[in-house]
Amino acid sequence: MASADILTISPSITDTLHLDNPSPTIPESSTSSKRKYSSDSPLIDMSNMAPPVKVAFNPADHLSFKPPSKVFTMKDLGLPDDTGVSAVAVSEPFQLFTPEAIQRMRAEVLSTRVWENCQYSSNLSQCQLRGFAPDYAPFVYDAWKSPETLAIISEVAGVDLVPQMDFEIGHINISMQSEEQKHESIAAFAEKKSREADEGVAGCPWEDDNPIVDWHTDSYPFVCVLMLSECTNMIGGETALRTGTGEIMKVRGPQMGCAVVLQGRYIEHQALRAFGTTERITMVTSFRPKSAAIKDDTVLTTVRGVSNLPELYFQYSEYRLEMLEERIRKKLKEMQEQKRTHRGFDICAMKKFVKEQEEFLAKMDQQMLEESKVTKGFCDDSHLLSSDLKEKSRKKARTAVASETV
Repeated sequence: MASADILTISPSITDTLHLDNPSPTIPESSTSSKRKYSSDSPLIDMSNMAPPVKVAFNPADHLSFKPPSKVFTMKDLGLPDDTGVSAVAVSEPFQLFTPEAIQRMRAEVLSTRVWENCQYSSNLSQCQLRGFAPDYAPFVYDAWKSPETLAIISEVAGVDLVPQMDFEIGHINISMQSEEQKHESIAAFAEKKSREADEGVAGCPWEDDNPIVDWHTDSYPFVCVLMLSECTNMIGGETALRTGTGEIMKVRGPQMGCAVVLQGRYIEHQALRAFGTTERITMVTSFRPKSAAIKDDTVLTTVRGVSNLPELYFQYSEYRLEMLEERIRKKLKEMQEQKRTHRGFDICAMKKFVKEQEEFLAKMDQQMLEESKVTKGFCDDSHLLSSDLKEKSRKKARTAVASETV
Protein backbone atom coordinates (compact mmCIF):
# COMPACT_ATOMS: atom_id res chain seq x y z
CA MET A 1 0.00 0.00 0.00
CA ALA A 2 1.29 3.48 -0.85
CA SER A 3 2.78 5.61 1.91
CA ALA A 4 0.03 8.18 1.32
CA ASP A 5 -2.45 5.64 2.68
CA ILE A 6 -0.87 5.47 6.13
CA LEU A 7 -2.24 6.78 9.42
CA THR A 8 -0.67 6.80 12.86
CA ILE A 9 -1.94 6.44 16.40
CA SER A 10 0.35 7.51 19.19
CA PRO A 11 0.86 5.18 22.17
CA SER A 12 -1.04 7.57 24.44
CA ILE A 13 -4.19 9.13 23.07
CA THR A 14 -4.18 11.66 25.89
CA ASP A 15 -1.17 13.42 24.39
CA THR A 16 -1.23 13.55 20.60
CA LEU A 17 -2.74 11.68 17.71
CA HIS A 18 -0.62 11.27 14.57
CA LEU A 19 -2.22 11.32 11.13
CA ASP A 20 -1.17 11.65 7.55
CA ASN A 21 -2.97 13.55 4.78
CA PRO A 22 -3.61 10.94 2.06
CA SER A 23 -4.29 11.55 -1.60
CA PRO A 24 -7.30 9.86 -3.24
CA THR A 25 -6.78 6.32 -4.48
CA ILE A 26 -8.95 3.32 -5.19
CA PRO A 27 -8.59 1.06 -2.14
CA GLU A 28 -7.55 -2.52 -2.78
CA SER A 29 -10.63 -4.57 -3.60
CA SER A 30 -9.61 -7.72 -1.78
CA THR A 31 -8.63 -6.14 1.52
CA SER A 32 -10.29 -4.27 4.34
CA SER A 33 -10.66 -0.53 3.91
CA LYS A 34 -9.14 0.02 7.33
CA ARG A 35 -5.63 1.47 7.27
CA LYS A 36 -2.18 0.71 8.56
CA TYR A 37 -0.21 2.88 10.94
CA SER A 38 3.16 4.65 10.76
CA SER A 39 5.11 7.01 12.99
CA ASP A 40 6.01 9.84 10.61
CA SER A 41 2.93 12.07 10.48
CA PRO A 42 1.36 15.40 11.49
CA LEU A 43 -0.45 15.79 14.79
CA ILE A 44 -3.92 16.33 16.13
CA ASP A 45 -3.61 18.42 19.27
CA MET A 46 -5.23 16.53 22.12
CA SER A 47 -4.18 18.95 24.86
CA ASN A 48 -7.64 20.51 25.17
CA MET A 49 -9.47 17.22 25.46
CA ALA A 50 -12.19 16.89 28.07
CA PRO A 51 -11.07 15.02 31.20
CA PRO A 52 -11.74 11.27 31.13
CA VAL A 53 -14.52 11.70 33.70
CA LYS A 54 -17.78 10.11 32.59
CA VAL A 55 -20.38 12.82 32.09
CA ALA A 56 -23.86 12.15 30.73
CA PHE A 57 -25.22 14.36 27.98
CA ASN A 58 -27.46 17.06 29.44
CA PRO A 59 -29.38 19.30 27.01
CA ALA A 60 -29.40 22.15 29.51
CA ASP A 61 -25.59 22.08 29.77
CA HIS A 62 -24.53 20.91 26.34
CA LEU A 63 -26.95 22.40 23.81
CA SER A 64 -26.44 26.01 22.69
CA PHE A 65 -28.86 26.39 19.79
CA LYS A 66 -29.10 29.57 17.80
CA PRO A 67 -31.30 29.36 14.67
CA PRO A 68 -29.58 29.60 11.28
CA SER A 69 -29.58 33.02 9.63
CA LYS A 70 -31.04 31.50 6.46
CA VAL A 71 -32.47 28.23 5.22
CA PHE A 72 -32.39 27.55 1.47
CA THR A 73 -35.25 25.63 -0.11
CA MET A 74 -35.09 23.08 -2.91
CA LYS A 75 -36.69 25.73 -5.10
CA ASP A 76 -33.85 28.15 -4.24
CA LEU A 77 -31.47 25.56 -5.68
CA GLY A 78 -33.48 25.23 -8.85
CA LEU A 79 -34.91 21.84 -7.93
CA PRO A 80 -38.59 20.83 -8.11
CA ASP A 81 -40.63 21.56 -4.99
CA ASP A 82 -41.58 17.90 -4.61
CA THR A 83 -37.96 16.68 -4.65
CA GLY A 84 -37.11 14.83 -1.46
CA VAL A 85 -39.00 14.64 1.82
CA SER A 86 -38.98 18.35 2.72
CA ALA A 87 -38.94 21.73 1.01
CA VAL A 88 -35.69 22.51 2.90
CA ALA A 89 -32.44 21.98 0.97
CA VAL A 90 -29.69 23.30 3.24
CA SER A 91 -29.19 25.67 6.14
CA GLU A 92 -26.56 28.26 6.84
CA PRO A 93 -24.29 27.20 9.75
CA PHE A 94 -25.88 27.55 13.18
CA GLN A 95 -24.69 27.14 16.76
CA LEU A 96 -25.73 23.75 18.15
CA PHE A 97 -23.47 22.44 20.94
CA THR A 98 -21.41 24.08 23.71
CA PRO A 99 -17.58 24.01 23.74
CA GLU A 100 -17.66 21.47 26.57
CA ALA A 101 -19.87 19.14 24.53
CA ILE A 102 -17.52 19.39 21.53
CA GLN A 103 -14.46 18.57 23.63
CA ARG A 104 -16.20 15.53 25.10
CA MET A 105 -17.19 14.39 21.63
CA ARG A 106 -13.58 14.78 20.42
CA ALA A 107 -12.31 12.81 23.41
CA GLU A 108 -14.62 9.91 22.57
CA VAL A 109 -14.25 9.75 18.79
CA LEU A 110 -10.46 10.22 18.82
CA SER A 111 -9.92 7.51 21.41
CA THR A 112 -7.60 4.59 20.73
CA ARG A 113 -10.50 2.12 20.75
CA VAL A 114 -12.31 4.01 18.01
CA TRP A 115 -9.19 4.27 15.84
CA GLU A 116 -8.39 0.59 16.25
CA ASN A 117 -11.92 -0.69 15.58
CA CYS A 118 -13.84 1.87 13.52
CA GLN A 119 -11.46 3.39 10.95
CA TYR A 120 -12.23 3.21 7.22
CA SER A 121 -11.17 4.81 3.95
CA SER A 122 -12.74 4.95 0.49
CA ASN A 123 -12.36 6.60 -2.90
CA LEU A 124 -14.83 9.27 -1.71
CA SER A 125 -13.20 10.09 1.61
CA GLN A 126 -9.77 8.90 2.69
CA CYS A 127 -10.17 9.01 6.47
CA GLN A 128 -13.41 8.04 8.19
CA LEU A 129 -14.46 6.77 11.62
CA ARG A 130 -17.79 4.92 11.66
CA GLY A 131 -20.05 2.71 13.74
CA PHE A 132 -18.59 3.56 17.16
CA ALA A 133 -21.77 4.69 18.93
CA PRO A 134 -22.96 3.75 21.48
CA ASP A 135 -20.24 1.24 22.43
CA TYR A 136 -17.22 3.58 22.31
CA ALA A 137 -18.98 6.98 22.33
CA PRO A 138 -21.95 7.06 24.72
CA PHE A 139 -21.89 10.85 25.04
CA VAL A 140 -22.04 11.25 21.25
CA TYR A 141 -24.83 8.69 21.05
CA ASP A 142 -26.94 10.37 23.73
CA ALA A 143 -26.37 13.82 22.22
CA TRP A 144 -27.86 12.81 18.86
CA LYS A 145 -30.65 10.68 20.34
CA SER A 146 -31.77 13.43 22.73
CA PRO A 147 -35.36 14.58 22.10
CA GLU A 148 -34.20 18.17 22.46
CA THR A 149 -31.51 17.73 19.79
CA LEU A 150 -33.95 15.96 17.47
CA ALA A 151 -36.47 18.78 17.90
CA ILE A 152 -33.82 21.30 16.78
CA ILE A 153 -32.72 19.28 13.75
CA SER A 154 -36.34 18.66 12.76
CA GLU A 155 -37.17 22.36 13.08
CA VAL A 156 -34.32 23.33 10.76
CA ALA A 157 -35.10 20.50 8.30
CA GLY A 158 -38.81 21.30 8.13
CA VAL A 159 -39.83 17.70 8.85
CA ASP A 160 -39.80 15.45 11.94
CA LEU A 161 -36.61 13.40 11.80
CA VAL A 162 -34.98 10.55 13.72
CA PRO A 163 -31.44 9.18 13.44
CA GLN A 164 -31.17 6.88 10.43
CA MET A 165 -29.74 4.04 12.50
CA ASP A 166 -27.19 3.73 15.28
CA PHE A 167 -24.35 2.83 12.89
CA GLU A 168 -24.71 6.24 11.22
CA ILE A 169 -24.59 8.31 14.40
CA GLY A 170 -21.50 10.52 14.53
CA HIS A 171 -19.69 9.44 11.32
CA ILE A 172 -16.34 11.28 11.26
CA ASN A 173 -14.51 12.75 8.24
CA ILE A 174 -10.90 13.83 8.85
CA SER A 175 -8.46 15.89 6.81
CA MET A 176 -4.95 16.51 8.19
CA GLN A 177 -1.88 18.58 7.30
CA SER A 178 1.46 19.20 8.99
CA GLU A 179 2.44 22.78 9.80
CA GLU A 180 4.74 22.74 6.75
CA GLN A 181 1.93 21.45 4.51
CA LYS A 182 -0.41 24.07 5.94
CA HIS A 183 1.90 26.95 4.99
CA GLU A 184 2.59 25.44 1.57
CA SER A 185 -1.14 25.09 0.84
CA ILE A 186 -1.85 28.68 1.94
CA ALA A 187 0.91 29.95 -0.34
CA ALA A 188 -0.39 27.85 -3.25
CA PHE A 189 -3.92 29.08 -2.66
CA ALA A 190 -2.80 32.73 -2.57
CA GLU A 191 -0.76 32.24 -5.75
CA LYS A 192 -3.75 30.69 -7.51
CA LYS A 193 -6.04 33.56 -6.47
CA SER A 194 -3.48 36.10 -7.67
CA ARG A 195 -3.06 34.33 -11.01
CA GLU A 196 -6.82 34.15 -11.52
CA ALA A 197 -7.14 37.86 -10.79
CA ASP A 198 -4.42 38.65 -13.34
CA GLU A 199 -6.16 36.46 -15.92
CA GLY A 200 -9.56 37.98 -15.22
CA VAL A 201 -11.19 34.73 -14.06
CA ALA A 202 -11.28 35.37 -10.32
CA GLY A 203 -15.07 35.36 -10.33
CA CYS A 204 -15.29 31.91 -11.88
CA PRO A 205 -16.24 28.96 -9.63
CA TRP A 206 -13.16 27.24 -8.25
CA GLU A 207 -13.25 23.47 -8.61
CA ASP A 208 -11.40 21.49 -5.96
CA ASP A 209 -9.42 18.69 -7.59
CA ASN A 210 -8.58 17.16 -4.21
CA PRO A 211 -11.65 17.62 -1.96
CA ILE A 212 -12.01 16.17 1.52
CA VAL A 213 -15.10 14.30 0.31
CA ASP A 214 -15.64 14.07 -3.45
CA TRP A 215 -18.89 14.72 -5.36
CA HIS A 216 -21.67 12.46 -4.14
CA THR A 217 -25.24 12.24 -2.96
CA ASP A 218 -25.82 10.83 0.49
CA SER A 219 -27.30 7.42 1.11
CA TYR A 220 -29.79 8.93 3.55
CA PRO A 221 -32.40 11.72 3.30
CA PHE A 222 -30.88 14.30 5.69
CA VAL A 223 -27.54 14.87 7.37
CA CYS A 224 -26.39 17.22 10.09
CA VAL A 225 -22.72 18.16 9.69
CA LEU A 226 -21.10 19.32 12.94
CA MET A 227 -17.64 20.95 13.08
CA LEU A 228 -15.28 19.53 15.72
CA SER A 229 -12.21 21.61 14.75
CA GLU A 230 -11.13 25.16 15.50
CA CYS A 231 -11.75 27.15 12.31
CA THR A 232 -10.71 30.70 13.25
CA ASN A 233 -7.90 30.82 10.66
CA MET A 234 -9.45 28.41 8.20
CA ILE A 235 -9.71 29.38 4.53
CA GLY A 236 -12.15 27.41 2.42
CA GLY A 237 -13.74 24.27 3.86
CA GLU A 238 -17.13 25.07 2.33
CA THR A 239 -19.70 22.58 1.12
CA ALA A 240 -20.21 22.87 -2.63
CA LEU A 241 -23.72 22.09 -3.90
CA ARG A 242 -24.74 21.31 -7.48
CA THR A 243 -27.93 23.25 -8.27
CA GLY A 244 -30.70 22.22 -10.61
CA THR A 245 -29.15 24.39 -13.34
CA GLY A 246 -25.73 22.77 -12.97
CA GLU A 247 -24.19 25.77 -11.24
CA ILE A 248 -22.13 25.47 -8.05
CA MET A 249 -23.40 27.03 -4.84
CA LYS A 250 -21.11 27.16 -1.81
CA VAL A 251 -22.33 27.06 1.78
CA ARG A 252 -19.71 28.37 4.18
CA GLY A 253 -18.23 25.89 6.60
CA PRO A 254 -19.40 25.92 10.21
CA GLN A 255 -17.27 27.03 13.14
CA MET A 256 -16.48 24.69 16.02
CA GLY A 257 -19.74 23.65 17.70
CA CYS A 258 -21.79 24.83 14.74
CA ALA A 259 -23.68 22.66 12.26
CA VAL A 260 -25.29 22.60 8.83
CA VAL A 261 -28.42 20.62 7.94
CA LEU A 262 -28.52 19.28 4.38
CA GLN A 263 -31.03 17.16 2.44
CA GLY A 264 -28.07 15.38 0.91
CA ARG A 265 -29.85 12.39 -0.58
CA TYR A 266 -31.21 14.58 -3.36
CA ILE A 267 -28.41 17.14 -3.84
CA GLU A 268 -24.97 16.46 -5.32
CA HIS A 269 -22.33 17.97 -3.05
CA GLN A 270 -18.69 17.81 -2.00
CA ALA A 271 -16.66 18.97 1.00
CA LEU A 272 -13.94 21.37 -0.19
CA ARG A 273 -10.43 21.50 1.19
CA ALA A 274 -9.63 23.79 4.09
CA PHE A 275 -6.45 25.89 4.25
CA GLY A 276 -4.83 27.64 7.20
CA THR A 277 -5.32 24.82 9.69
CA THR A 278 -3.72 21.46 10.39
CA GLU A 279 -7.01 19.64 10.89
CA ARG A 280 -10.60 19.62 9.69
CA ILE A 281 -12.73 17.12 11.59
CA THR A 282 -16.47 16.98 10.97
CA MET A 283 -19.11 14.77 12.53
CA VAL A 284 -21.95 13.72 10.22
CA THR A 285 -25.14 12.19 11.63
CA SER A 286 -27.74 10.91 9.17
CA PHE A 287 -31.50 11.23 9.59
CA ARG A 288 -34.73 9.92 8.06
CA PRO A 289 -38.36 11.02 8.45
CA LYS A 290 -39.96 9.84 11.67
CA SER A 291 -43.26 9.02 9.95
CA ALA A 292 -43.51 5.62 8.27
CA ALA A 293 -45.99 7.17 5.85
CA ILE A 294 -43.27 9.33 4.23
CA LYS A 295 -41.24 7.73 1.45
CA ASP A 296 -37.86 6.30 2.36
CA ASP A 297 -35.40 6.67 -0.53
CA THR A 298 -32.47 5.33 1.48
CA VAL A 299 -29.78 3.51 -0.49
CA LEU A 300 -26.60 1.88 0.79
CA THR A 301 -24.44 2.77 -2.22
CA THR A 302 -21.95 5.06 -0.48
CA VAL A 303 -21.74 3.14 2.81
CA ARG A 304 -21.51 -0.58 1.98
CA GLY A 305 -17.78 -0.46 1.32
CA VAL A 306 -17.00 1.34 4.59
CA SER A 307 -19.17 -0.60 7.01
CA ASN A 308 -19.44 -3.75 9.06
CA LEU A 309 -21.94 -5.26 6.61
CA PRO A 310 -23.77 -7.67 8.96
CA GLU A 311 -24.38 -4.84 11.43
CA LEU A 312 -25.31 -2.34 8.72
CA TYR A 313 -27.74 -4.79 7.10
CA PHE A 314 -29.28 -5.73 10.46
CA GLN A 315 -29.97 -2.12 11.40
CA TYR A 316 -31.20 -1.28 7.90
CA SER A 317 -33.56 -4.28 7.91
CA GLU A 318 -34.71 -3.55 11.45
CA TYR A 319 -35.95 -0.03 10.81
CA ARG A 320 -37.38 -0.88 7.38
CA LEU A 321 -39.36 -3.81 8.79
CA GLU A 322 -40.56 -1.58 11.63
CA MET A 323 -41.79 0.87 8.98
CA LEU A 324 -43.52 -1.96 7.13
CA GLU A 325 -45.10 -3.21 10.36
CA GLU A 326 -46.44 0.27 11.15
CA ARG A 327 -47.85 0.66 7.65
CA ILE A 328 -49.54 -2.76 7.76
CA ARG A 329 -51.06 -2.13 11.20
CA LYS A 330 -52.41 1.21 10.00
CA LYS A 331 -53.87 -0.35 6.87
CA LEU A 332 -55.42 -3.18 8.86
CA LYS A 333 -57.05 -0.68 11.22
CA GLU A 334 -58.45 1.28 8.26
CA MET A 335 -59.81 -1.93 6.68
CA GLN A 336 -61.46 -3.06 9.91
CA GLU A 337 -62.99 0.38 10.45
CA GLN A 338 -64.46 0.31 6.93
CA LYS A 339 -65.98 -3.07 7.68
CA ARG A 340 -67.54 -1.91 10.95
CA THR A 341 -69.07 1.14 9.27
CA HIS A 342 -70.41 -0.89 6.34
CA ARG A 343 -68.36 1.00 3.73
CA GLY A 344 -67.34 -2.16 1.93
CA PHE A 345 -63.90 -3.33 0.86
CA ASP A 346 -61.85 -1.11 -1.45
CA ILE A 347 -60.13 -3.61 -3.73
CA CYS A 348 -58.23 -0.99 -5.77
CA ALA A 349 -56.88 0.72 -2.65
CA MET A 350 -55.70 -2.59 -1.20
CA LYS A 351 -54.00 -3.63 -4.44
CA LYS A 352 -52.25 -0.24 -4.57
CA PHE A 353 -51.08 -0.69 -0.97
CA VAL A 354 -49.78 -4.20 -1.64
CA LYS A 355 -47.94 -3.02 -4.74
CA GLU A 356 -46.24 -0.21 -2.80
CA GLN A 357 -45.06 -2.64 -0.12
CA GLU A 358 -43.80 -5.06 -2.74
CA GLU A 359 -41.67 -2.25 -4.19
CA PHE A 360 -40.53 -1.33 -0.68
CA LEU A 361 -39.32 -4.90 -0.03
CA ALA A 362 -37.79 -5.23 -3.51
CA LYS A 363 -35.71 -2.13 -2.85
CA MET A 364 -34.48 -3.64 0.42
CA ASP A 365 -33.40 -6.73 -1.46
CA GLN A 366 -31.53 -4.64 -4.05
CA GLN A 367 -29.61 -2.70 -1.41
CA MET A 368 -28.35 -5.69 0.58
CA LEU A 369 -25.69 -7.08 -1.73
CA GLU A 370 -23.92 -10.26 -0.76
CA GLU A 371 -20.62 -9.56 0.99
CA SER A 372 -18.68 -11.17 -1.86
CA LYS A 373 -20.09 -8.55 -4.24
CA VAL A 374 -19.04 -5.55 -2.11
CA THR A 375 -15.63 -4.00 -2.76
CA LYS A 376 -14.19 -2.77 0.50
CA GLY A 377 -13.35 0.93 0.39
CA PHE A 378 -14.85 1.54 -3.03
CA CYS A 379 -18.04 3.31 -4.09
CA ASP A 380 -19.23 3.30 -7.70
CA ASP A 381 -20.84 6.34 -9.35
CA SER A 382 -24.47 5.16 -9.24
CA HIS A 383 -25.19 7.66 -6.46
CA LEU A 384 -24.38 10.61 -8.75
CA LEU A 385 -27.15 12.35 -10.67
CA SER A 386 -25.26 14.35 -13.31
CA SER A 387 -23.69 12.68 -16.35
CA ASP A 388 -20.63 14.97 -16.29
CA LEU A 389 -19.91 14.17 -12.65
CA LYS A 390 -20.28 10.47 -13.40
CA GLU A 391 -17.71 10.80 -16.18
CA LYS A 392 -15.31 12.74 -13.92
CA SER A 393 -15.67 10.04 -11.27
CA ARG A 394 -14.86 7.32 -13.81
CA LYS A 395 -11.88 9.28 -15.11
CA LYS A 396 -10.51 9.63 -11.58
CA ALA A 397 -10.98 5.90 -11.02
CA ARG A 398 -9.13 5.07 -14.23
CA THR A 399 -6.31 7.46 -13.36
CA ALA A 400 -5.99 5.98 -9.86
CA VAL A 401 -5.87 2.43 -11.19
CA ALA A 402 -3.26 3.43 -13.78
CA SER A 403 -1.07 5.07 -11.12
CA GLU A 404 -1.31 1.97 -8.93
CA THR A 405 -0.04 -0.25 -11.75
CA VAL A 406 2.94 1.93 -12.68
